[in-house]
Amino acid sequence: MAVIDVVVFEISKTLYALDINLAREIVEMMPITPVPRAPSHIAGIINLRGEITNIINLNRILNLPENEDIESQKIIVLVPEATGGSNIGIIVDNVHSVIQVDEDRIDPMDNAISKEAYVKGIIKEKSDIAEGEGKTDLIIWIDLSLILADLYEERT
Repeated sequence: MAVIDVVVFEISKTLYALDINLAREIVEMMPITPVPRAPSHIAGIINLRGEITNIINLNRILNLPENEDIESQKIIVLVPEATGGSNIGIIVDNVHSVIQVDEDRIDPMDNAISKEAYVKGIIKEKSDIAEGEGKTDLIIWIDLSLILADLYEERT
């Protein structure tokens, strides 16, 4: 049975996951410089150790309410191989953990929904993230590669 490593993060009080091999690093929120006339999903740019990094607001792409509390927000910086060589980070409300998930704990999404919703599957994880003992979290495993491919198509 295959085991998949994912980063679990939170947006709008819902747990999401992305493949660990897409994440280069996780950094604390820092001031973001807005870019004039940028699409609404582009929050702006940051200077991350001398590299200009484009910051994407995932809430806007997924049509989720935005968090007003930026204190706990983090930026997940993606590996350049996943972004066509660009430096891209995504804003999330909080990062919880990196977990290993057995393939049998993932329910695939219906094809009619998954392409539109950017969802690879639903991870059923018993964890201490949920309040209470023995509770199972449902974690939405997002297809970040599909999101980035769609964003790239919009630009061209």
